[in-house]
Parts: sequence; C-alpha cells; structure tokens
Amino acid sequence: MNKKQRRLLGSAVTSVVMIVIACGAALPFYYIIVNTFKTQEQTALSPLGLPSSLNFSNYENVFRTVPVFHSLENTTYVTVLSVLIMLLVGSLAAYTFTVWPTRFNRRLNVVVMLALAVPFQSTLVPLYEMMVKARLVDSLTGLVIPYSGGAIFCCFLIQGYMSKLPFELVESARVDGCGPFQTYWRVVVPLSRPILVTVGVFQTMWVWNDFLIANTFLSSPQKDTLVLQVYNSIGQYSTDWPSFMTLTVLSLVPITVFFVVMQRHIVSGLLAGAVKG
Repeated sequence: MNKKQRRLLGSAVTSVVMIVIACGAALPFYYIIVNTFKTQEQTALSPLGLPSSLNFSNYENVFRTVPVFHSLENTTYVTVLSVLIMLLVGSLAAYTFTVWPTRFNRRLNVVVMLALAVPFQSTLVPLYEMMVKARLVDSLTGLVIPYSGGAIFCCFLIQGYMSKLPFELVESARVDGCGPFQTYWRVVVPLSRPILVTVGVFQTMWVWNDFLIANTFLSSPQKDTLVLQVYNSIGQYSTDWPSFMTLTVLSLVPITVFFVVMQRHIVSGLLAGAVKG
C-alpha cells in the first residue's frame, strides 16, 4: 500500500468514525423532536420509533396552556441586557489591563483571573442575601446582576486577543488627540470585533440556557424564563412527556438558530488573534 492509498484509507476511517460520533450526538435531538409528534401512549410504547402521522396537538396544547411568548420575551430581555453589560465591562477591563500594564493593574488582573477559579455555587448564598437586601430578588432587571459576573470570562478571552493588536494604531490615536475612551471606542472596539462577537455568542448561549440562577432569584410565574417553563412542566407524580419535549424544542429553537447563524464567527474570532499582525 503506497502513501496515497494509506492517506485515502486514513481519511475514510476518520470519516466513518466522525459520522458515528455525529449520529450519537444527534440521537438525543432525534428522540426529543420525534416524540413531540406522538401521544403519551405512543411515546411509552415506541420512544425511538417514527410517529405514525404528524400530530401537532402537543404544540397546540403548549401554546394554549403555557405563556411561551411571554417567557420568550423575558428570556430575551435578560439575555440581551446581560450580554451587553458583560461585553462592555469585560472589554473595558481588558483594554485597561492591556494598554496600561501598571503594577496595580497587573495585580488587579491577577485577582480578577483568580475569580475564575471560584465556583459560582459557593457564592450563591451570600449573593442571594445581598440581592434580598437590595430588593432585587424576583426581578428580571435584578437577575441581570448575577449574570453580569460573566464579564470576568469575557475579560479573560478579550484580553488575550487585544494583546495581539497592532498598538501603533492606539499610539497614533493618542497623538491625534483621542482620549482613553475615544481610543477604546473608535480604534480598539472595531479591531476587536471578531472576539467580541465570539464571546457574545458563548455568553448568549449560557444565559439563555441557564437554570440555576433563574430558578434561584425568580419566584413569580409571570417572570419565568423559557428554561423555567420547561422545568415547571414536570409534574410531581406524573409528567406529560410529549408536551415536556415540545416545550423543550420550542425553547431550543431560537438559540439554535442564533448559533447556526453566528457559528462562523466563533472559530474566526478565536483564531484571528493567534498570529500577531
């Protein structure tokens, strides 16, 4: 077997292995989607089988009994506001640490990065107590505050990207009379757009799908997010699994479309700063 044949064989084996892995990863999605078109009995008898006919009664029932659009509005509000704050705070912190590496900033940067090692669950109780005292519990706007802590992760990724930027442009902006914020907004932000988009995608998916924070700080049914609606559809003694899966699909559709549209920015954003210049 010559070198070309070995390469073709290796490529074929790799393709087969990747197809098997992809099918395994797609099986849960197939299971959920297929069962949204079945009755409770059909799901119990043949969970992996195809439905005998397309039955949209589960979707009709969910839209009739669950305030899907209102929960979608709540989720969108919290997600958009949280991600904007995280990107703004994270990029400003990364800009400060990168452009002005003073002794104080270097030490502060170390402290900020160490915060990534602290499990969020360990801070949940004191954070809840502070939120209660500030009267921000059971508030969609107050819910944004815990999520805004994700700015530390944003700072970590954005700082690595900014360190590769051609800072001759920053110096030129200073010579032209731009202040620190003008330089940040007019020079650094446009140059950092790939990583900002990438981080925004990551954080959007996190906030949209998060259950722990929303379940901890929200109690009113009218303020439930989509994930909480999915959780609330599980009964104590019995569960309508087709309706549960239908609501799960409805909560995943917007974020899936968002990810598909934005996925090309993820790799390009992470690799754009890998090589200086």
